[in-house]
Amino acid sequence: MMLPANEEGVSLGQVSPAAQQFKRYKVAFVLTDVLMLAYWATTAAMALGWLRIPAELLYSGYHDRVLVAWNWSFLPLDLIFSFTGLAAVLLHRRGHAAWRDLAIISAVCTSVAGLMAISFWALQGEFDPAWWVPNALIMAWPVLFLAGLLRDAEPAPVG
Repeated sequence: MMLPANEEGVSLGQVSPAAQQFKRYKVAFVLTDVLMLAYWATTAAMALGWLRIPAELLYSGYHDRVLVAWNWSFLPLDLIFSFTGLAAVLLHRRGHAAWRDLAIISAVCTSVAGLMAISFWALQGEFDPAWWVPNALIMAWPVLFLAGLLRDAEPAPVG
C-alpha cells in the first residue's frame, strides 16, 4: 500500500530532509531578510532627508557620490534575496514545494551580496567590524544552508 505523498514526493506525515534543513535555517532567512529591508528603509529615509544618523555609524566615505552609487547598486540584489527568502518561508509554512527553489535563489543571492561587500572593503584596505561581521555572516550562512540542502538531495535521474 502506497501512502499519499506531498509535492516533494514525501509521504504525508513525513518531513523531507530538505524541509528539515530549511527549518534549521528559517530564523536566519527571516532575520537577514527583515533586517536588510529595514536597512534599505533607513537608507531611503536618510536619502530623502527624513532621518539623520551620526557619521561615525555610517560606512567610510558615506557621502562620496561613487560610494553612494556603489551602495545603491546592491538594492536590486538585496530586494531579490529578501523577497524570495520571505516568500520561501511563507510557502514552506503552507507546505508548497516551490519554497525550495525560492530558498535556493535567496541563499545564493544573499551569499553573493555578502561576498561582494566583503570583497569591496578588502580591495579598499578597510576593516570595520561593524560592516565586516554582518557581511561575513550573510556570505557564510547561506553556503552552509546550501551545502546541507545539496547533501540531502535525492540524486537526479540520468537520461
